[in-house]
Amino acid sequence: MKLIGIFGLGYVGLPLAIALASKHKVLGFDINKKRIKNLKLGIDETKTVSDDEIKNVQIQFHENPNSLKDCNIYIITVPTPLKGKYLPDFSFLEDASLKVSKILNKGDIVIYESTVYPGATEDICIPILEKSSLVFNKDFYLGYSPERINIGDSVNTFKKISKIVSASNKSTLNIVANLYQSVIDVEVYKAPSIKIAEAAKVVENTQRDVNIAFVNEIAMMFSKFGIDTSEVLKAASTKWNFNRYNPGLVGGHCIGVDPYYLVHRSISYGFNPIIISNARKLNETMPDYICEVLKSKAKELDLNLKSSSALIMGASFKENVKDIRNSKSIDLYKKLNMILKNVDLYDPIVKVEKNQKDITILSEIKQKKRFDIVILSVAHDVFSKINPIKLLNKKGFVYDIKSFYNKHPRIYRL
Repeated sequence: MKLIGIFGLGYVGLPLAIALASKHKVLGFDINKKRIKNLKLGIDETKTVSDDEIKNVQIQFHENPNSLKDCNIYIITVPTPLKGKYLPDFSFLEDASLKVSKILNKGDIVIYESTVYPGATEDICIPILEKSSLVFNKDFYLGYSPERINIGDSVNTFKKISKIVSASNKSTLNIVANLYQSVIDVEVYKAPSIKIAEAAKVVENTQRDVNIAFVNEIAMMFSKFGIDTSEVLKAASTKWNFNRYNPGLVGGHCIGVDPYYLVHRSISYGFNPIIISNARKLNETMPDYICEVLKSKAKELDLNLKSSSALIMGASFKENVKDIRNSKSIDLYKKLNMILKNVDLYDPIVKVEKNQKDITILSEIKQKKRFDIVILSVAHDVFSKINPIKLLNKKGFVYDIKSFYNKHPRIYRL
């Protein structure tokens, strides 16, 4: 039996570790000592998996990477965020690779799941792993299988999503494919190369970013025409080959990040991807556009913004999750605080009063408190139980970014 070591036990690594532990012996490592302590107690504070799922499998959780030195297969699932002016940040990937290099043995396989641009795994990770004094594709081997976990999705779970697998040679590819196939219910897809597997992942999310940018742009356009975009999309969806996307804020750690990786790589080869770049720019500036719309609507209703209050409903980066990484609702909150007297950010799912950016997130709305503007930014299911009209002052209005609520004279849509 292979001994598998998972490096990174976050939103991606933990579900993967639990799935693999149902058929294999698994050890897990994370640099967050508090998280390791909680996982040993059977607690996942992110609620990515249930506490029972942790307790029902045999996984050894470690805060020392050397405790994984006897593993035969290492799987690295660390984040790949952005730094500076939207540049790829490989620091977590490099650090994890270095840790693995110190415990790597002959015959071991290192599999990466972190999202990168095409060529990054081989260009960046292999030289670090070779600091072990082992020779790539002779002493150790490489696999790449991009993570596809959809946070907050109870239907398309890990076992129900096909895994793309790739490797540095055919025999390793078969081992990697068999490993993942042993714990998922659908067929794995063997990509011809690591670069193709890397490219497939960034293309998946970039395509979605471009499509959402398109509907965001037509929403801006149709607002000038006095046309309800949601009704346009509803009508257009009656055609068999129309793919519907809805306008809104685009954030998170995938769709709001991956296109920058692809653009960065493309520019390094002398090609400027115009559509991808402009789509990303449009989605990135949606909080600014919404602020301008609110200013215009407030002026139309004779509301003095400098003395007005607002409530933003939803702080996470998408509906029904508690993850606030790269949330555009938080960007909107910051921008509105510069033009309004008071802004409350409400999210009963996130359930934290302060995050790392020192932004207060309310878990409940104060009784009898009323607002001049209520903004529905994230379509949490729980918000269907709230009547936003009852939260308004006499002249107030609702701005429904997600077309979540039924039509009403005081509700305006993106």
